[in-house]
Amino acid sequence: MKLDILAIGAHPDDVELGCSGTIINELRSGKKVGIADLTQGELGTRGTIESRYQESANASMIMGVQVRENLKMRDGFFENNEENKLKIIAAVRKYQPDIVLANVLHDRHPDHGRAGHLIAESCFLSGLAKIETKDEAGRPQQKWRPSYVLHYIQDWYHEPDLLIDISDVFAQRMKAIEAYSTQFHTSGESNSGPQTYISTPDFLESVIARARMFGKRIGVKYAEGFISEKKIGLSSLDALIQNET
Repeated sequence: MKLDILAIGAHPDDVELGCSGTIINELRSGKKVGIADLTQGELGTRGTIESRYQESANASMIMGVQVRENLKMRDGFFENNEENKLKIIAAVRKYQPDIVLANVLHDRHPDHGRAGHLIAESCFLSGLAKIETKDEAGRPQQKWRPSYVLHYIQDWYHEPDLLIDISDVFAQRMKAIEAYSTQFHTSGESNSGPQTYISTPDFLESVIARARMFGKRIGVKYAEGFISEKKIGLSSLDALIQNET
């Protein structure tokens, strides 16, 4: 299946927290979108590998993505090396996305920044014909390089190069995030088990506040921010949001 957009995250829930509103927007406009998680989130303090798979499946259903897979790298210990680059290259060539959404390049969790660089480098290498990969059936894959790699902003603040209005899909976005019920404070039951940086009510409130702040920057209620190392081009000024900011 060729996808228009492939969103990649170091952990299950990275994509939901960083760019699920944008994904839902694109799906509503008829685009094909898939997700690849690099790890199974096995080092997470709360929940299990099994619960993370169920939660990611629930979140995928809420968003409506066409496909989701897990590359099963080692949570916390995956490296930016040839083995892992080849896994991502194979996924990029499999889905041939025009745009890849990736982890930010520097963040509180070291996996995020490492993943951001790993994904960006892999997307470039995926366009080199002399790097050989095969699909699940053992057939050689053709080279493919996405037009853009956009890094979604995560925990630490970074000045965005691009802001996407997600006001119309914000409630659906939050439902996708809250599908990770073992990770986030979604009800009174969330108080059970060890508390973590992301399990308190304050964390989800900060997620909402970030979206409000980004939205205010472009004169809408909620937005998601992205960083691009490549200059972003528009085919027409019609793509610009028409409102007062």
